[in-house]
Amino acid sequence: MNKPLYVAPQSYRQRRLRDAARLLPILAVFLIILPMLWGEAGSDLRSSGQDAIYLFVVWLCVIIAAAVLARRLTPGDTPADEDKG
Repeated sequence: MNKPLYVAPQSYRQRRLRDAARLLPILAVFLIILPMLWGEAGSDLRSSGQDAIYLFVVWLCVIIAAAVLARRLTPGDTPADEDKG
Protein backbone atom coordinates (compact mmCIF):
# COMPACT_ATOMS: atom_id res chain seq x y z
CA MET A 1 0.00 0.00 0.00
CA ASN A 2 2.61 2.54 1.04
CA LYS A 3 5.54 3.05 -1.24
CA PRO A 4 8.96 2.77 0.38
CA LEU A 5 10.55 6.04 1.38
CA TYR A 6 13.89 5.21 -0.25
CA VAL A 7 14.68 3.74 -3.64
CA ALA A 8 17.01 0.82 -4.11
CA PRO A 9 20.63 2.03 -4.41
CA GLN A 10 21.13 0.37 -7.80
CA SER A 11 18.01 2.00 -9.23
CA TYR A 12 19.09 5.37 -7.82
CA ARG A 13 22.57 5.05 -9.39
CA GLN A 14 21.11 4.13 -12.77
CA ARG A 15 18.82 7.17 -12.67
CA ARG A 16 21.75 9.47 -11.85
CA LEU A 17 23.81 7.93 -14.65
CA ARG A 18 20.93 8.56 -17.07
CA ASP A 19 20.76 12.16 -15.83
CA ALA A 20 24.50 12.55 -16.38
CA ALA A 21 24.15 11.13 -19.90
CA ARG A 22 21.43 13.67 -20.64
CA LEU A 23 23.52 16.57 -19.34
CA LEU A 24 26.72 15.58 -21.15
CA PRO A 25 25.79 17.23 -24.50
CA ILE A 26 24.84 20.46 -22.71
CA LEU A 27 28.15 20.47 -20.84
CA ALA A 28 30.01 19.73 -24.08
CA VAL A 29 28.39 22.66 -25.89
CA PHE A 30 29.26 24.98 -23.01
CA LEU A 31 32.89 23.80 -22.96
CA ILE A 32 33.20 24.17 -26.74
CA ILE A 33 31.75 27.70 -26.71
CA LEU A 34 33.85 28.76 -23.71
CA PRO A 35 37.00 29.77 -25.69
CA MET A 36 34.97 32.49 -27.42
CA LEU A 37 34.69 34.25 -24.08
CA TRP A 38 38.43 34.19 -23.47
CA GLY A 39 40.86 36.74 -24.79
CA GLU A 40 42.37 40.06 -24.00
CA ALA A 41 40.03 43.02 -23.80
CA GLY A 42 42.24 45.37 -25.85
CA SER A 43 42.88 43.02 -28.77
CA ASP A 44 40.78 41.07 -31.25
CA LEU A 45 43.65 38.69 -32.01
CA ARG A 46 43.43 35.16 -30.66
CA SER A 47 45.75 32.21 -30.59
CA SER A 48 43.98 29.69 -32.78
CA GLY A 49 46.59 27.03 -32.01
CA GLN A 50 45.78 26.99 -28.31
CA ASP A 51 42.05 27.08 -29.07
CA ALA A 52 42.40 24.10 -31.41
CA ILE A 53 44.28 22.09 -28.79
CA TYR A 54 41.63 23.00 -26.21
CA LEU A 55 38.80 21.93 -28.53
CA PHE A 56 40.42 18.58 -29.33
CA VAL A 57 41.04 17.91 -25.62
CA VAL A 58 37.41 18.75 -24.80
CA TRP A 59 36.23 16.60 -27.69
CA LEU A 60 38.34 13.65 -26.49
CA CYS A 61 37.11 14.05 -22.89
CA VAL A 62 33.47 14.12 -24.04
CA ILE A 63 34.00 10.94 -26.07
CA ILE A 64 35.62 9.20 -23.09
CA ALA A 65 32.87 10.38 -20.71
CA ALA A 66 30.17 9.18 -23.12
CA ALA A 67 31.86 5.78 -23.45
CA VAL A 68 32.13 5.38 -19.68
CA LEU A 69 28.49 6.39 -19.17
CA ALA A 70 27.30 4.08 -21.95
CA ARG A 71 29.23 1.15 -20.51
CA ARG A 72 27.86 1.70 -16.99
CA LEU A 73 24.22 2.04 -18.07
CA THR A 74 22.37 -1.24 -18.27
CA PRO A 75 20.69 -2.13 -21.58
CA GLY A 76 17.19 -2.58 -20.14
CA ASP A 77 17.33 0.74 -18.34
CA THR A 78 14.70 2.84 -20.10
CA PRO A 79 12.00 5.16 -18.71
CA ALA A 80 9.33 2.67 -19.91
CA ASP A 81 10.87 0.04 -17.61
CA GLU A 82 10.43 2.39 -14.63
CA ASP A 83 6.67 2.55 -15.11
CA LYS A 84 6.38 -1.22 -14.84
CA GLY A 85 7.91 -1.25 -11.34
